[in-house]
Amino acid sequence: MASKITIRGIVFSAIFAALLIVLSFLQINLGFTPVPITLANMGVMLAGAFLGAGYGFFSVFLVVVLTAIGLPLLNGAGGLAIVLGPSGGYIWIWPFCAFFVGFFVTRVKGNGILALIQIFLAVMIFGSLLSYVTGVPWLAHSLNVPLDRALVLGFYPYLIGDTLKAVLTALIILPVRRVYPAWKLVGTGGAKVATLDENAPLESGTVEHP
Repeated sequence: MASKITIRGIVFSAIFAALLIVLSFLQINLGFTPVPITLANMGVMLAGAFLGAGYGFFSVFLVVVLTAIGLPLLNGAGGLAIVLGPSGGYIWIWPFCAFFVGFFVTRVKGNGILALIQIFLAVMIFGSLLSYVTGVPWLAHSLNVPLDRALVLGFYPYLIGDTLKAVLTALIILPVRRVYPAWKLVGTGGAKVATLDENAPLESGTVEHP
């Protein structure tokens, strides 16, 4: 199957990667835990919700990989010490959080209160709660503490904040997607794209969003 890649999609992926980096500088250290309260995961939520599954994944994956190889992108820090540190488990899964947020949000129909609730649930479940699936066990491993202690250090204190971020993301997405749905934002509907097919020469064409 041919894959479609657009210049607009790459550009907006870079923009949302930059947004995630900026939001990572907005954090509060709680003192009793190495896991800070941060707006970085809201950047993950927004990337998935705005760009859709594929480009949302790519945007966040770009940040994670560049951070891992040493670029000081997350709160001015980078390297394996970041992605393998106590908070690393939350960071690894970010690209998948963005993917699933994008997958489900782009399938929500309408622009009413029901759509708002569905978007909120998708963002909360996949943009927030999913990150704790790897984040909390890795925190427990890194600190050599029991899982119940890791929940106190890396889960319970963040639920209210994550809920507020999911609500805000849903409130932002709902009106914007009326004008700029994900397929239009990344240029996969009625836009010039590059066709990448191992069985065909590189060419450009036009695709229409269904």
